[in-house]
Amino acid sequence: MLQVTAIALPVDHPEEALKRAVARVLRIPPSTITSCEVAKVSADARKKDDGVRLNYIVHVTHPDEAAILAKCARDSRVQLAPDTRYAFADPPKAPTATPDAERPVIVGAGPCGMFAALLLARAGRCPIILERGKMAGPRARDVTRFWREGGEVDPDSNVQFGEGGAGTFSDGKLYTGIKDREHRIRWLLTELVAHGAPEDILVKGKPHIGTDRLITVVRRLREEITELGGEYRFETRVTDLRIENGAVRGLITASGEEIAAGTVILAVGHSARDTFDMLHRHRVPMEAKPFSVGARIEHPQSLIDQSMFGPDAGHPRLGAAAYKFVHHCGKGRDTGRAAYSFCMCPGGLVVAASSEPGGVVTNGMSSYARADANANAGFMIEIRPEDYGGTEADPLAGIRFQREWERRAYQLGGEDYRAPAQRLGDFLARRPTREFGDVAPSYRPGVVPADLRDCLPDYVAEAMRTALPQIARNLRGFDLPDAVLTAVETRSSSPLRVTRDPESLQCPAIRGLYPAGEGAGYAGGIISAAADGLRVAERLLAQ
Repeated sequence: MLQVTAIALPVDHPEEALKRAVARVLRIPPSTITSCEVAKVSADARKKDDGVRLNYIVHVTHPDEAAILAKCARDSRVQLAPDTRYAFADPPKAPTATPDAERPVIVGAGPCGMFAALLLARAGRCPIILERGKMAGPRARDVTRFWREGGEVDPDSNVQFGEGGAGTFSDGKLYTGIKDREHRIRWLLTELVAHGAPEDILVKGKPHIGTDRLITVVRRLREEITELGGEYRFETRVTDLRIENGAVRGLITASGEEIAAGTVILAVGHSARDTFDMLHRHRVPMEAKPFSVGARIEHPQSLIDQSMFGPDAGHPRLGAAAYKFVHHCGKGRDTGRAAYSFCMCPGGLVVAASSEPGGVVTNGMSSYARADANANAGFMIEIRPEDYGGTEADPLAGIRFQREWERRAYQLGGEDYRAPAQRLGDFLARRPTREFGDVAPSYRPGVVPADLRDCLPDYVAEAMRTALPQIARNLRGFDLPDAVLTAVETRSSSPLRVTRDPESLQCPAIRGLYPAGEGAGYAGGIISAAADGLRVAERLLAQ
């Protein structure tokens, strides 16, 4: 099979134009091509006023591929299609008769834990998955009820905790910047499709699933894992480890049960603060790391479409437009501090993502259709360990910092989980918002007009104001006065990293304990977390 890259066509091109364009590059008649399949497609809107282009990577079969390669030897667009097979993609094995104490135990059923479990289950290792929250269906009902009715947040069943992890209530973005020499990502996408994700995630340059479809996908993954001998235990919160002679020997749950285990994959998310407290008591090495704080910013999706796609806005091949920005501030303590977009959700909603009583946390989510009126994204400012006093002796300082600003947002919102929100024009003018304009805040369970200076660090608010004119130069309309900022967003990533050996992937202080995924500080998003779970599972299978 041949791979042909850099095929650029207008967004409204007819279907047959792609095959003709490939044939021109290969210098052969289109009729001689046996098959022509899209491997990847992405939109190029850099010259949107002249029309958006679609860039294709295509896989082609032909009766005489060797002759084509020789003829096109100097054309970098033509090469053999790479071998992207994942080395651990073996057929499932029958479960082995393994004593419970020797079965690997996975703490957390998010992407990291879920795909580690899938790989181990297919190898016959019968993993046990402990999840403090509920399975996807009941969890979704709890979350939806909280958004609609308010009331007290459930600390074990919310946007952060439960089957599928925090990514279940997001846009379901599946793109990442991690290196992938082992071809884990292609395998992950293929498995997601096999378990109910839309097939277009295999070819889109920036694929997503959407919250509405993710729930089905994680349920089907669980069903396969259990059919292969894996065991899920929901509503099982791990409160302690049993450690003997520098090695893990078991886990203790909130009910007092002790589960024997010599191998534990710690796949908790970035919000498992009680787990990090427990690890600190055991003197597990951890280090403070940068994270971000900011607010969700909402614009009309139609404005973003026009800004990104120009005259082609609304074309069905493009869908709802996404954006991305990074700006590095350059004055005083903010020199080099990054302002950036995070978890951009086209046609989505801003939602409550609190996981502890007495705190307001915002996040964004989209359905697969991305059909809601507003676009939203985290407008985030980099927070450094020196900002919050994070040291080797005090790796939990970032958690206290997050809690403080979440508490202030809770108080500013009326102490009933409504969120403080402000018109962008008022935010720039440093005046409280009294009423909203043409952009209606979408946050559930509701907002209170406010002055976000009361729930953001001064340097965060100032960095946002400094960055905004620069962002608006490239993203027309971003400085719309009626755009809405809803605060506070604090959970962009884990505020700490649990140390692990780069070769064995174990915690140096505790043999058999494998910190993994986003909570441990080794991933940032669904795919990178899932890939890290595979990495740890591979290490176990190689032993």
